[in-house]
Amino acid sequence: MRLVIQRVKETSVTIAGRQKSAIGQGMLILVGIEDADTQEDIDWLCRKVVQLRIFDDADGVMNLPITEVEGGEILVVSQFTLMASTKKGNRPSYIQASRPEFAVPMYEKFVSQLSQSLGKPVPTGEFGADMQVALVNDGPVTIIIDSHMKL
Repeated sequence: MRLVIQRVKETSVTIAGRQKSAIGQGMLILVGIEDADTQEDIDWLCRKVVQLRIFDDADGVMNLPITEVEGGEILVVSQFTLMASTKKGNRPSYIQASRPEFAVPMYEKFVSQLSQSLGKPVPTGEFGADMQVALVNDGPVTIIIDSHMKL
């Protein structure tokens, strides 16, 4: 499972001209899923996300996790293109990305567990939809985490 985490001032997801979800300060998390992903990956990533110290403390140092940010929220969006391979040619291959039959339940488990870990609902995009994601990246701070490369 691969995540791109962006610290945001605000972010929203629009589908077919209608806003589906929006948050203020917090994280936008883009999620890519592959067939090798397991519940262990979800567990590890959810712990990592809620403990990731990427928010400024009183001294302006990135030292706080989302759980210590007043009003801190998370919005999660599925994005199979995170699993793209660009080694050959110029057209990305998405062979590594899971098919919806596997990816949808894994995505839903990730969102549910992240919501439990955070202690509040986590809004989402819509799996497989053509979404427009708007954000104001704060910093900018962008972190990539791959559960299969636990460095």
